[in-house]
Amino acid sequence: MNQRLPRSVPALLSALVTAVASLTMWAAWLGWDQRRDLHPDGSSTGPYEAWQVIGLVLTLLVPVVWAASRRHIASAVVGTTAGLAVASFYDWSDDASGLFVIGVMMVTVGTAAVTTGVSFLVAALRRRPQPPVPVTT
Repeated sequence: MNQRLPRSVPALLSALVTAVASLTMWAAWLGWDQRRDLHPDGSSTGPYEAWQVIGLVLTLLVPVVWAASRRHIASAVVGTTAGLAVASFYDWSDDASGLFVIGVMMVTVGTAAVTTGVSFLVAALRRRPQPPVPVTT
């Protein structure tokens, strides 16, 4: 048990970093936009624009790749998924219909699936042996 504790600390730290990064990036990209856009034909969209969601996804790649490159795949998946689940639940919980729970579940499942794929891809690329450097004489 004494030897296992030092190995689990970096993994726990990676999960904490990715969770805090997810919460922070949700607030930065999506947290400030709470209004739906009404169009002249009576339809509404939003509250988020596509560029906001794309920006969130692209910036979340940084902490996920960071954790996965250190072989903390589970930490990358759990931390990012937990952070986005908490952020979306908090952001959408004022919905009177109660349907926000379905949206939170969709965010959670989608984040877990994509983060798992990205993490395994990063870990696989990191394990690939590098070609030897030719020696010139």
